[in-house]
Amino acid sequence: MVRVTPEAAPPAGSAGDPSADGPDNSIDQLGYEQARDELADVVRALEVGGLSLDDSLTLWERGERLARRCEQQLAGARDRVDAVLHADASDANGGRPEH
Repeated sequence: MVRVTPEAAPPAGSAGDPSADGPDNSIDQLGYEQARDELADVVRALEVGGLSLDDSLTLWERGERLARRCEQQLAGARDRVDAVLHADASDANGGRPEH
């Protein structure tokens, strides 16, 4: 079994600390980069191991919520790009939508 050493463990209050899992709305407030970075910390902590089963599951659940947040942020960015491309195509066709 791999043990988490102090130098391998994430800082207290971060993704490696299952007690740091505040309410879900805290995840809803994260930007893409913050959620992505915290998700990477969660993955590292789970890969290192040494957590109890309950703590591992709590951390995994937070990772799932962070991954969903990243997907939401990327979908929103994709929608914005599509809207700009659609508007540009419409302008290029004299206001007629592209078919």
